[in-house]
Amino acid sequence: MIERNGISVAWVGLLIALAVLLQQAVSLLQGDQSTFIASIWQSGVMALGLTSLALILMPRRRIAFFLGFVVCAMLLGWAYYLQYVDGLDPCPLCMFQRVVVLVIGIIFLVGTFHEPGRVGAWLYALLLLIAAGIGAALATRQVWLQSLPKDQVPACGMGLSYMLDTMPFLDAIRRVLEGSGECAEKAWVFLGLSIAGWTLSFFVAIAFVGIALVRRD
Repeated sequence: MIERNGISVAWVGLLIALAVLLQQAVSLLQGDQSTFIASIWQSGVMALGLTSLALILMPRRRIAFFLGFVVCAMLLGWAYYLQYVDGLDPCPLCMFQRVVVLVIGIIFLVGTFHEPGRVGAWLYALLLLIAAGIGAALATRQVWLQSLPKDQVPACGMGLSYMLDTMPFLDAIRRVLEGSGECAEKAWVFLGLSIAGWTLSFFVAIAFVGIALVRRD
């Protein structure tokens, strides 16, 4: 863990994140309106906090890989709980983000059994960076849709399974990325962030954690 004058950079990042989140909590109580820039800013602050906390608590590389797999499994479990218990059906963009979380979980699981050295850790870091980058792009797209005024929100479209059954694969992907009305809904919000905002924070944190794991033996 990098230190400056005996103070861990991760601790500084965590304290900054907590301070900004406190300020945002006050703003939410005062009724500030959510915008795309505000949502991205809040997701970035949360990503800073998650990354800093992960760096502070990060164990040896193999254990860290296993914990990363556990976190991904918990996120997917929570998503299925919201779907089948709370009745929050996922939109096509949500489904794509689930796939990315699954891929990241598999990378962590393989890394757990492989127990790579420094060179192998760089390979896993690259794979995590690519997967997290794709997930962050999908989540950012959804955050943008959720920030649109109601009169600019696209109409609700076809379900993902129907599109995959009736359209060429690339056309279905394009339609999903364009977004639809159900992707703009904020069915679940915590600390001012929707599910898309939280997954964006997760993906950004994973990108940095994957690189940090290279330095862990």
